[in-house]
Amino acid sequence: MELKTRLSVLDQIYKIYDGIVENWDIACRQYCSECCTRNVILTGLEGYKIIAYLISHGISGRLRVLEAESDKKRFQPRITTNALAVLCMKGEEPPEEENESSWGNCPFLQNNECPIYPVRPFGCRCFISKQKCAETGYADVEPFMFAVNTVFLQYIEHIDAGGYSGNFTDVMLFMASEENRQSYSDGTLRHACKNLILNHPIRTLLVFPEHKERIEPVLKQLADIKIPWDFGS
Repeated sequence: MELKTRLSVLDQIYKIYDGIVENWDIACRQYCSECCTRNVILTGLEGYKIIAYLISHGISGRLRVLEAESDKKRFQPRITTNALAVLCMKGEEPPEEENESSWGNCPFLQNNECPIYPVRPFGCRCFISKQKCAETGYADVEPFMFAVNTVFLQYIEHIDAGGYSGNFTDVMLFMASEENRQSYSDGTLRHACKNLILNHPIRTLLVFPEHKERIEPVLKQLADIKIPWDFGS
């Protein structure tokens, strides 16, 4: 699938999700940045889109903030969502991963606002809560919301299968290189930095039986994007 097509599909996926969230009872509002940590994960496709946005809006200088804080501890995943789904299907245990919100806020935040909000990755979009995290100290996410978020993560990884995912800082600094972006765009990127992990196509969906019926309309919306998803084994 060409890069232009994948970016179009990504936009459609975002639009579907945003439409779903509009109907949910959530407390998240503008200037709420309690969940904006430095532990956000995204795909290379999302990183490419964000870099293009930064360049077109003349704010690519924000990348220097990431460079300055690149030595700080952050969540660096060892497994993607689709790879995790396969392990679950096989009954195998996933690798242990360390993730702490105390490692700090997102380096991109400016006065509790996100300068890339229109193109923020799904890892940010799905940070939702039914109660104000500042008051409770934690996010309140009902199981079905979590199930929907997981399915969307799987689809977004699927359209970037063969690409890479990682921490926001690592993906953005990798995609900041014009050479890397060109290789990614041409489909000639064969390896990435050690902190990024390979994306996989969907082999199985992580949907529990109790959510299967309720999530069907969501899956139909995703299927109606009219892209030939390959669920082959």
